[in-house]
Amino acid sequence: MMSDRYAKYDKLKFDYPAERVLRITFDRPETFNSVDAETHTQMTDMWIDIDRDPDINAVIVTGAGKAFSAGGDFSLIESMIGNSHEIMKTWKEARNLVYNIINCNKPIISAINGPAAGAGLVVGILADVSIAGKKARIVDGHPRLGVAAGDVAAIIWPLLCGMAKAKYYLMTCKPVSGEEADRIGLVSMCVEDEVLQQTALDIATELANGSQSAIRWTKYSLNNWLRQAGPIFDASTALEMLGFMSEDVKEGVLSHREKRAPNFRKDCPI
Repeated sequence: MMSDRYAKYDKLKFDYPAERVLRITFDRPETFNSVDAETHTQMTDMWIDIDRDPDINAVIVTGAGKAFSAGGDFSLIESMIGNSHEIMKTWKEARNLVYNIINCNKPIISAINGPAAGAGLVVGILADVSIAGKKARIVDGHPRLGVAAGDVAAIIWPLLCGMAKAKYYLMTCKPVSGEEADRIGLVSMCVEDEVLQQTALDIATELANGSQSAIRWTKYSLNNWLRQAGPIFDASTALEMLGFMSEDVKEGVLSHREKRAPNFRKDCPI
């Protein structure tokens, strides 16, 4: 039976696939599990409850249908353009989402099935064990939208795959396949799509049955690499939000809607 602890997070699906294992599913398959404003708030706040939940020892995050998560939907993005109040609200949530995951004491396993981008990718790539199916397509599309690569990119990509690969993929917005993500170290492993969910469950069960103090202290210690990169991350998210006051983001959204290449201004004072 689902704990009342998670009843308020109605934009996400929760279940227990094994003893002391909580599974969270992005559950809007009709939109490739895009993240609207309410979902963004809930996926930020839920990690505090997960951290305090005495009945679980491991967490799996995945997506329903053919995608992990397509990231923020256009309604969320368009509500921010030129709106300082919405930008500040989203910046605070984007910041807290990353730090709440880093500080959550439970090991997190992501099962990345299909496309993974934006806010959903934050959880996928920041998970303690990230597992990609061969059909996974990981992309940070911020510059294609007309804003700086924010969310989680600056705090984790260079640490996982090195600065050269991080710069290439983050500035060009080229997608990374599951196999390529494994090869460059962006994810923990890549497996056949048909065994993705079972692999995630096997690892979660193993961690749920291990020494909890040892596992949680190991996670805490290793995440100090991320904590010391906090100022880099804070700058990246602030610069991303600044971009929502620019003309480029308007063209970025419009080009996405019209399914064409963007026509950004070629001059820039920066």
